[in-house]
Amino acid sequence: MDKIKELLTRGVENIYPTPGFLEKLLKSKKKLTIYTGYDPTAPTLHIGHGITMLKLRQFQNLGHKVIMLIGDFTGMIGDPTDKASTRKQLTREQVLKNSKHYAGQASRILDFKDKNKVEVRYNNDWLGEMKFKDVLELTSHFTVPRLLERDMFQARLKKGETIHLHEFMYPVMQAYDSVVMNVDGEVGGNDQTFNMLAGRILMKEMKNKEKFVLTMKLLTDVSGKKMGKSEGNMVALADSPEDMFGKVMSWPDEMIARGFELCTLVPMEDVESMKKEVKKNPRDLKLKLAYEVVKLFLGESAAEKGKEHFESVIVKKIAPKNISTYKLKDKNIVSVIDVLVESGLCKSKSEARRTIEQGGVSIGNKKVKSLEEKVTTGVLKKGKRHFVMIVK
Repeated sequence: MDKIKELLTRGVENIYPTPGFLEKLLKSKKKLTIYTGYDPTAPTLHIGHGITMLKLRQFQNLGHKVIMLIGDFTGMIGDPTDKASTRKQLTREQVLKNSKHYAGQASRILDFKDKNKVEVRYNNDWLGEMKFKDVLELTSHFTVPRLLERDMFQARLKKGETIHLHEFMYPVMQAYDSVVMNVDGEVGGNDQTFNMLAGRILMKEMKNKEKFVLTMKLLTDVSGKKMGKSEGNMVALADSPEDMFGKVMSWPDEMIARGFELCTLVPMEDVESMKKEVKKNPRDLKLKLAYEVVKLFLGESAAEKGKEHFESVIVKKIAPKNISTYKLKDKNIVSVIDVLVESGLCKSKSEARRTIEQGGVSIGNKKVKSLEEKVTTGVLKKGKRHFVMIVK
């Protein structure tokens, strides 16, 4: 009963049709089939995906069947959720390459080996095989006014911006995933509510089956934007222990309690107690949060490594022992902007300029204030965590 209560409440935003409906299912003898879809639009999963995987693991621990659906077809189209403009479409080769390590990263949370192991499926297996008459039949279950209800479409219409027909098709395709796999339920972030409820409609009409939808709270920053690829602030599951630990430590204090709830296995009674302590002792709680997050996704030894690096490099400002080196092409003087880009600290010259202007670059213990500054040798630092040793 405690496990069911935790599943129904921890990190949960809403349950459709009702929490009572799902609770009744969980208390029955029926083995449920639940899935979450992951579109491979980037070569790594991130902590937001980890939130849904933790909920899937709760279902798995109760003996239910879990499907990890790789959206190798939908990923080529791109989910328009929360997008102010049309996504750039990806090729099949790109999405397959991106998804190469997804199951391996997910295995840190989900069980892919035991008797009740996770099943991995790919929606190109059915969406890629559909004929045009099949598509027409599928779309006949939806109306244009219903699809236009989406917030992002309404915002675009008000601004006079374009909505492409293929973007309308995304929730239809996601809905069909539920029908093909004949699932009992779907788990996703609350930003996926529209898409998942489309699946409820289609399951009812095509299977006469009541599919439940469980939406999770999002890990958002102070402005309300979710942490993820699109916002450029994601904690990737492929991050090093040092980077993951440091990124969590950079979260504002307001995110601490939700971080514990969504991204750790710390008992909820302890999380509730922490909510009262955040204002009194945010730094120590954030250190514990960073440790718990890295331990969950990368392992305990990685958490120790991340903590040690943070306390040494960030707190005591001691340059790490093993840092990459950059050999000057001109052995006399080189533009700091060029070195930032060529050494890999910055992706572009515009990023380098912006970082300098924001006071985020230093050479040794001296902050770089001019865009025209030259470097010779020494430790070049971007932000608090990124270093490169300049040598001749």
